[in-house]
Amino acid sequence: MQQYTQGRWDLSSLAPHYEAPEFQRKLERIEESASTFQEKKPLLKNAISSERFNAIIRFYEELAEETSIIGHYAQLLFVSDTSNPKARSLLTRIENLNAQTANKTLFFTLWWKKQVDEKNARRLSKEAGQLEYYLARQRKLAQYALSEPEEKVINIKDTTGVRFVTRLYDQYTERFTFDVTLDGKRKRLLKPELTSFFHNPDPVKRKAAYRSLFEVYGANEDVLGELYRTVVQDWRNEAIHLRGYKSPISVRNILNDISDEAVDALLNSCRKNRTVFQKYFRYKAKILNMKKMSRYHLYAPLAASEKEYSFTDAVKLVLKALQGFSAKTASLAENILREDHVDSGIRKGKRGGAFCSTASPRITPYVLVNYTGRENDVFTLAHELGHAIHSQLASDRSILTQSPPLPLAELASIFSEMILLERLAENASEEELRRLIVGELDEMYASIMRQAYFAVFEKDAHEAVAIGATVGEISDLYFKNLKEQFGSAVRLLEAFRYEWTYIPHFYHTPFYVYAYSFGNLLTVSLYQKYQKDRSFRDAYIDILAAGGSRNPEELLAEAGINVKSEKFWQTGFDYAQQRMTELERLVQ
Repeated sequence: MQQYTQGRWDLSSLAPHYEAPEFQRKLERIEESASTFQEKKPLLKNAISSERFNAIIRFYEELAEETSIIGHYAQLLFVSDTSNPKARSLLTRIENLNAQTANKTLFFTLWWKKQVDEKNARRLSKEAGQLEYYLARQRKLAQYALSEPEEKVINIKDTTGVRFVTRLYDQYTERFTFDVTLDGKRKRLLKPELTSFFHNPDPVKRKAAYRSLFEVYGANEDVLGELYRTVVQDWRNEAIHLRGYKSPISVRNILNDISDEAVDALLNSCRKNRTVFQKYFRYKAKILNMKKMSRYHLYAPLAASEKEYSFTDAVKLVLKALQGFSAKTASLAENILREDHVDSGIRKGKRGGAFCSTASPRITPYVLVNYTGRENDVFTLAHELGHAIHSQLASDRSILTQSPPLPLAELASIFSEMILLERLAENASEEELRRLIVGELDEMYASIMRQAYFAVFEKDAHEAVAIGATVGEISDLYFKNLKEQFGSAVRLLEAFRYEWTYIPHFYHTPFYVYAYSFGNLLTVSLYQKYQKDRSFRDAYIDILAAGGSRNPEELLAEAGINVKSEKFWQTGFDYAQQRMTELERLVQ
């Protein structure tokens, strides 16, 4: 019987050890290739032949792939131990190298965006095979491109500017330890250990965990808040003042190749449907014999004791669920484990949370989780392996078109969670089914409503910082956001005004968060199609295999989905209401 043990990932697929001579030679080859690419500049003319153009863009692809691989190597080394000074130093070195490489190749993308006439652009795109969409996208982004000297300055300053700020946020917060009293004993925990208690059956432990978390983050509000203000100001200075985007969130929408109208429809639908989850939390409080739900207890499980899974059991459970859906997806998930591309242990200095990282179409993705044995951790594992499946299904794409836009990036991950949920529900007793539905609705709240309100907060915070909002005023904005989200259904505590400083997406990837709402509501729709017609599985896999080679709105329209319609987004909330009705039936 296959045993899967927790441990660190093996980064040798990306690069030799950074102290080995081969590593230095790898960096030198990247520098040489970038200089050689620069020599292609005189060849770029409107009348360039498609053969010569294709040869140049293939060279550009290869260089992009090499810099991506070495960049991921340094980043993964860093997040596995943010306290390691050599890892921090290496990351800075590689970021500088990649910035220099980007500057040496910048002339090519700027030429394509701004200097090629429309007739020749169509001719060259048509002959570029699977890169046709990528090239068309670059042309659409032309209006936001700056001059070559300006773009070079931005590439250079980012390595010591906003990228340094986000790295400092990670380094600073991953050193936090949390003192908490559990079962009468004072303990000092790391963040993943502490946050595992948010789902603990014991309300005293849940409350203690939250209070400890925000006691530390609240004490560091000024520092973390100033880091955030710097990120926001950098975003506005570059995107609005220099590049001419119309709003901070439009930057992310355009990069995602999704319309403002679609995102507005999504967020408007979420705000209109906040009462769905407010009603759920009132009902959940009743089930738990609480007069009123407190924010401390939002994720309280129904069971008196929490079910635990060894890492081996969790892996087997996820793989078996995926196997029931598609042998291909199960095999792709198993690749990650077989090649030791999972970092699952908990240790000081390791970045919290979970993610999947794809460096290249030809390299199996890497997954980070902080596994503590809870059932929620099993779903997190399924989620991240879903991302890895998505990447591998699109592995025949170019490095330039493999990664899906953010609105589709959460599709496979959430779909994998739903597959796991269906598997667990197959032989569940009524009591277990109640627990699973509560877990599902908790997760739907967390990944739809909570994330949508995060995006609403970001929109407000970016505008507030632009007119000089203090850190305290940003916290006030966040608390106001919580009040609208929960209404009178949930008792809020002042400690939660600091919660925004604990959300790394706000720092690393502004406006990423709505991708979770988009992805979850979209997945509910597609999963319902799959449940009604199992042959839809093939169409779903085709959507994943497209990676980032198609416009997401057009791709989804082929599956009968109009993301600009609030009516479409409403279907996800109707599903949540149906699940709540089922819960009420089981509780009677």
